[in-house]
Amino acid sequence: MISDNRVTVLIPAYNPDNKLMELVTRIVKKGFQQILIVNDGSEKECAPIFEQLKKIQQCTVLEHDVNYGKGQALKTAFSYFLDKYPNNLGLVTVDADGQHAVEDVEKVSQRLCECPQSLVLGVRDFSGRDIPLRSRFGNELTKGVARLACGMKISDTQTGLRGIPAHFVRKLLSVAGQRYEFEMNMLVECKPNNVTIEEVKIQTIYIEENESSHFNPIKDSIRIYAVFLKFAFSSALSFILDIALFALFVMILNGIFIESYIIIATILARVLSGLFNYTVNRKVVFKSTSSNALVKYFILAVAQMLASAGGVYLIYAAIGFGEVGIKVVVDGILFLISYFIQREWVFKRKYELGAS
Repeated sequence: MISDNRVTVLIPAYNPDNKLMELVTRIVKKGFQQILIVNDGSEKECAPIFEQLKKIQQCTVLEHDVNYGKGQALKTAFSYFLDKYPNNLGLVTVDADGQHAVEDVEKVSQRLCECPQSLVLGVRDFSGRDIPLRSRFGNELTKGVARLACGMKISDTQTGLRGIPAHFVRKLLSVAGQRYEFEMNMLVECKPNNVTIEEVKIQTIYIEENESSHFNPIKDSIRIYAVFLKFAFSSALSFILDIALFALFVMILNGIFIESYIIIATILARVLSGLFNYTVNRKVVFKSTSSNALVKYFILAVAQMLASAGGVYLIYAAIGFGEVGIKVVVDGILFLISYFIQREWVFKRKYELGAS
């Protein structure tokens, strides 16, 4: 079947070998007419490969003087795509190392044509015994993080085979990330942009135990999880500040307000720690510019404060000891609930969707 010519294939490449030439040759045979290849600052030894690719009619080779990373390579191609192919449905990104079957590239392309408003992921099966341990572990870890932090159930968060609709391509140009973390950030951006995710099962191919991958397990994992770590760190600092202030105010107010010192201490601690948390979450974590975020945060903070004060008061009244310990448990639960509400309501970003 000849592939839909409204879909452009995008291949970011860094120090590729002859597998890239073989991949492109097979893609051309499938009928794709627009193939973008980004030479992301590869070594001089790779120049003959890119020179050969330039001779292929369907190929356009974009070049970086130095290695900027996969995320920036994708963005370079995104800009070119939007300028040169404004009427195309979207892009299908393919890794250059030969670990994506051309038949699967076509499957993802076809699903993108069927669902032109959705991000299409080519998902692999990680249950086989021949899957490299680092790949299996990495996917399981990022799946759990994506579910907790983004509220999305995704089978393969690390796949490089993706069908990206044109309207989403434009939004992704402003998304943070120059290297592998950009692909995770792309998934995070789906919910605030109201982009649904479609999954297509693809073959699981690992060549030489995935040794050709340029993914650095330590450095790139830190970049991938940065957005989640920032929220966790912000929450932890606010939590510690809240508990410390609560303990301080309990010592100060106990004996002055016999019946209500717990509630007063909770309110004072929550107001101060809440202002700190709001500032950090808005400017650092969610980077929100919403004009009514403060109002929403205030409503959430009041509700959470009342729930905390009421919960601690009722439990303390029932058992008669351990005010601080009770607050740790109660607020630990409330902080998890607060995260989801902040993500989905307080700092949620909204965009208008439409074809580019």
